[in-house]
Amino acid sequence: MKDFNKLLKHYRLSLSEYELIKKSLGRDLKPIEWPLFSALWSEHCSYKSTRVHLKNLYTKNKCVLQGPGENAGVIDIGMGEKVAFKMESHNHPSFIEPTQGAATGVGGILRDIFTMGARPMASMNYLCFGASNNNLTPKLLTNVVKGIGGYGNCVGVPTVNGQTTFHESYNNNILVNAFSLGLYQKGEEIFYGKASGAGNLIVYAGAATGRDGVHGAAMASESFDEDSEKKKPNVQIGDPFFEKLLIEACLEVMHKNLVVGLQDMGAAGLTSSTFEMASRAGTGLKIDLKKIPLREPDITPEEILLSESQERMVLIVEPKNINEVIKVFKKWDLECSEIGEITNGHLVELYWGDELLTEISHKPLVDEAPKYNRAFKKPEPSPVEEINIKLKNDVKTEVLKLLSHHHLTTREWIYTQYDQQVGAKTMYACDDYVAQLVLPQTERVLGMALGCRPLMMQWDVSCGAKDSIILPVLQMASRGVKALAVTDCLNFGNPEKEKIMGQFVEALESMNEACRQFDTPVISGNVSLYNETLGENIIPTPATAVVGIKEKVNTFPKPYVEKEGLEIYLVGLKDEKLWQGEWNYLNGMKPKGEGFVNLKDCVSLQKCFLQLSEFTSASQVIGRLGLLRALARLTEKDHKNLNEKDLGVGLEINFNEEGRGEETSLFCERFYSALWCVEPRYSEKLEKIVLEHKNLKFKKIGISKGSTLKFNEHFEINLKDLNNALKRGLSEITLE
Repeated sequence: MKDFNKLLKHYRLSLSEYELIKKSLGRDLKPIEWPLFSALWSEHCSYKSTRVHLKNLYTKNKCVLQGPGENAGVIDIGMGEKVAFKMESHNHPSFIEPTQGAATGVGGILRDIFTMGARPMASMNYLCFGASNNNLTPKLLTNVVKGIGGYGNCVGVPTVNGQTTFHESYNNNILVNAFSLGLYQKGEEIFYGKASGAGNLIVYAGAATGRDGVHGAAMASESFDEDSEKKKPNVQIGDPFFEKLLIEACLEVMHKNLVVGLQDMGAAGLTSSTFEMASRAGTGLKIDLKKIPLREPDITPEEILLSESQERMVLIVEPKNINEVIKVFKKWDLECSEIGEITNGHLVELYWGDELLTEISHKPLVDEAPKYNRAFKKPEPSPVEEINIKLKNDVKTEVLKLLSHHHLTTREWIYTQYDQQVGAKTMYACDDYVAQLVLPQTERVLGMALGCRPLMMQWDVSCGAKDSIILPVLQMASRGVKALAVTDCLNFGNPEKEKIMGQFVEALESMNEACRQFDTPVISGNVSLYNETLGENIIPTPATAVVGIKEKVNTFPKPYVEKEGLEIYLVGLKDEKLWQGEWNYLNGMKPKGEGFVNLKDCVSLQKCFLQLSEFTSASQVIGRLGLLRALARLTEKDHKNLNEKDLGVGLEINFNEEGRGEETSLFCERFYSALWCVEPRYSEKLEKIVLEHKNLKFKKIGISKGSTLKFNEHFEINLKDLNNALKRGLSEITLE
């Protein structure tokens, strides 16, 4: 009995799951079947705690060509073009080994994209680290950024946007979420991860198999404890130069129509890729594990099945094309070998040379994996509270102090380590909240933005989850980009706890409600659970990435003011609410708010923003630290090229809100508003457009002028001091 319990613990299976397996098979498990069930029934692969809720997501509309269920989602963006994109987590590996964990997160998400037949065009990342005074944060921050930059820069795909947050709930469980997007040229087809066609060959391509990443999927499906450091062997090692070759070889055989289907060997390696491909196609497989190219000769069949060695693919090839496929991969100096064939039925036969290790249906492993409807208790709505900020110090001192804090400074230290321009398609990247890339064939603009403010999730799960959709959609609209679809990475704690499962259910329902209102379906994504260490769970963090299109390339609006004489408007909802988030957190208090807003009003705001973007000179959606930070960002004229003679254009603001103090108006976040800067000849046009929307309002609050930021009589700060504060960066909490 003791040995049996050790077996269950080693393979991360519960006793009830073991009994379920025995009942399904009608017999006990063979030795090689333990690792199969361990991997495919893990939370990471089976989504056993969330499938009952994920099925309710809004996933289809007229532009969706492929929704959830494949390696990535695909949408039609018009004019014969389409894009594939997805977001995934690499949280646990990045905490254990930050450089390689983050690097292989980038590599893995890139493979999800080109596996679908799209050429990777851009990457983004969503990162959450612990508090700055946590002794792990400098090492983790420095090395995660090193891993992302090192892999992305070498593979030749630009990293065009990101979001980085610090909070003590991530002290021992950081989040590293990777996003990638690929473009199909006109006429290029979507490829699928299906093992179809009895008699077709199963082909292994890419790097040789090693022991790295064994049991990685199961490890990512459990909470951390004091033994987490011992799990370093579970983290994979990546090679971006090898990945670049793999991209070119795979795209070549796809575009030459030499493959029927293909799948990358991601979580659970060869096991998940082959069994899931067979399940999708309803076919069987026959594989000889002795034919797998190996880095080490003594690797066991179990290690081969579970290895998560990087840069490996499974291809399904018709026999007539096998020689040509091998020739293509040989040209790119890559391994390529036949390891089996597709069979009729639903049985998977695994051989070790002439020895049959198992003959098992893929149905109990994939289709019949457990589906738990876990007990949950939804969080109570946060109370509506009065918002009121009164400063002890003078406002100017407080402004510079806050803007120079690592929570609020620009992320320049991070993104200058990324190649943002490779491929020559990037218009705007990491120094704006919306990345914009020119589509080479149609000369339209593709826009991408990230969402989720953890402090808002801490305040109210439902409001924060809606905001993870609303804010990036509005940010894109402020640049003239119409949001089309969403991918997400749902990072939560231990689902076996009713409170945590309730947070997940509440967040998913709220995100879904927002997606329906904006008609932005969720076409792909990832769930990362068990983000818990020693019983402490992270703030629920449903990270999102929104993708959209701008039909014509133009220069409007910019993220900063370029000339004097522009009139500055604050445009927002009539039923606007304030939220006291960043200011409270930095002053040791919990976030609080006046309540939330109507989603239909936010749709009106999106439509208005898209209209205003056609003629306005500059804009900033009000986000973290409210009006203050948005005003400061408007003065950051092309800050990469700032010099003493040209520090940008200042702003003179005269703004008072009825019933609110000036400090409250300045430091609080808003649901929802944006600053718009227009030439005087367009002022009447702006006002007319806003008034056409009965639920919106505007107020003219100032003018671009001089070389200072002046706010009422409260303060006047020269742009050099302001930019120094904003650009202070993160150097004080890194190893450098």
